[in-house]
Amino acid sequence: MTKKKPTVLVTRKLPPAVEARLARDYDARLNPDDRLYDADAVIELATGADAILPCHTERFPAEVIARLPESVRVIANFSVGVDHVDLAAAKARGLIVTNTPDVLSDATAEIAILLMLGAARRAGEGERLVRGAEWRDWSPTFMLGTQVTGKRFGIVGMGRVGQVAARRARGFDMTVHYHNRHRLAPEAERGAIFHASVEDLLPHCDVLSLHCPATSESIGLLNRARIALLPDGAIVVNTARGAVVDDAALIAALRSGKLAAAGLDVFNHEPAIDPAYRELANTFLLPHIGSATRETRDAMGFRALDNLDAVFAGREPGDRVA
Repeated sequence: MTKKKPTVLVTRKLPPAVEARLARDYDARLNPDDRLYDADAVIELATGADAILPCHTERFPAEVIARLPESVRVIANFSVGVDHVDLAAAKARGLIVTNTPDVLSDATAEIAILLMLGAARRAGEGERLVRGAEWRDWSPTFMLGTQVTGKRFGIVGMGRVGQVAARRARGFDMTVHYHNRHRLAPEAERGAIFHASVEDLLPHCDVLSLHCPATSESIGLLNRARIALLPDGAIVVNTARGAVVDDAALIAALRSGKLAAAGLDVFNHEPAIDPAYRELANTFLLPHIGSATRETRDAMGFRALDNLDAVFAGREPGDRVA
């Protein structure tokens, strides 16, 4: 008798190669129209499923986890961040939760550097001028921005992505400063300067790049008091999570000129972001595309499936977070 394949609810449309492997190895409930499911839809569609493969766009607070069908054993996230899942509630229920670390570090660090350069050199403003046929002539004082070469690159969260971003920043002869929960070993630091607190780090940041996860400790981390510690004219880059930034404080600093610019790929309440970001000329904004390369999205999907394969083979998944 042929063994029944585990049933997996897939909440978003995934890359073709990932869906092909899902269809081969599992009874996959796919989302070909890429609809955004609310919690009630996820719970209903998960009836009889053994696992859910969601993205960060689906949220699993304690009340949703409590309502999931008893058949669900695993939440195998297609993301490295897991702030959309109440891990304590998942553990209490006995759910296995996994994520997809490592494979998106290069792609996300690339976007951090793009945001730094785009914000520093006023790329968004310039692109709008050219597309709108508003570019009139060249002038020695036209579109002056900030040169990043040789400046100080500060990192909050020197994990996988932060370390890759540091390597890329060194290509611009930038001095790397960082804060992390734990100081890295010298071979991982590669000459970066450690600061024991965020407050100690901030005065040394011509560019501040956020790479920390959104946790109860880091939500609203970049607030008014901490922005005041940054050098005048600093640039803020965020490829982590919108929740680590106090929007009102950042917007006020951009309006006042305390900060020269911000490059943002993630936002609170995205895609319904604070409209003030759109109105500011000194923001360079992207629609959460840090991991959006073909290579990375395939790798994320395969990593999620590796975790599922391990669970259903009776092995411990490599990327278990709960």
